[in-house]
Amino acid sequence: MATNHCAMNVALTGRSGHRWAMTERDESSLSRGARDISIGPSRMSWNGQSLVADIDEVTAPIPRRLRGRITVHPTALTDTLVPLDLGGHHTWSPIAPLARVEVKLDDPELSWSGLAYLDSNFGRAPLASAFTHWSWSRTIEPDRTRVLYDVTGRRDTATSLALEFDRHGHARPISAPPVVNLPSTFWRVKRTTRADTAEQARVIDTWEDGPFYARSLVETSLGGAPVLAVHESLSLDRFSKPIVQAMLPFRMPRRHHAPRPRAIGPKHQ
Repeated sequence: MATNHCAMNVALTGRSGHRWAMTERDESSLSRGARDISIGPSRMSWNGQSLVADIDEVTAPIPRRLRGRITVHPTALTDTLVPLDLGGHHTWSPIAPLARVEVKLDDPELSWSGLAYLDSNFGRAPLASAFTHWSWSRTIEPDRTRVLYDVTGRRDTATSLALEFDRHGHARPISAPPVVNLPSTFWRVKRTTRADTAEQARVIDTWEDGPFYARSLVETSLGGAPVLAVHESLSLDRFSKPIVQAMLPFRMPRRHHAPRPRAIGPKHQ
């Protein structure tokens, strides 16, 4: 059952260093209601206006604390649901395409605020059974968000999405520029994006670089204007390889029991 394999995934990247936590837990560590979910000592809840994540995790493979509060304040909410495969087994939902975030960490001691984005992928079958690869990006803009999504299916099928969300969360299709190749990662994961011309697309920074997944900051050009975008590449063929599966426990350790969830950080009335 899926509820027997759950985790809070937290990745911190910046000048102070890189920390990653994704501890897999069993069903006994899971508690959820209509507006909240707890997995081990970490919890996320919706208070009607904001999503509050109280994080208390230990990183891997080097154990270090990752603890604090993340609050996402949506500027726009949408109920858009987009099927990613022909059978409708996998769905993407851009819940809050425009948002602001407040981050207050106790360990490491950091805080900041800025533009944010919140979405969800969910399905009724393993991703690797339906797809071989996808490339996704969303622009970082104060008054709108543009999302480009290119998905390659296992049966020689392809889905391409190009959507713009305004400050009210309304979505409209936009013209997608041509596909442009970006440099592969250290692990040789293929990266592509879309840009007006190949010369106008480049990788500014690579935040996550793994055997099957990469998250990057990309500079590109859409509609004749330069823009920054958060970009990800996922190779599910790589993910399925036995050697990669054998490496996963080092980054995603398994815990069968966890302490009772508790609130972290300042209390909000």
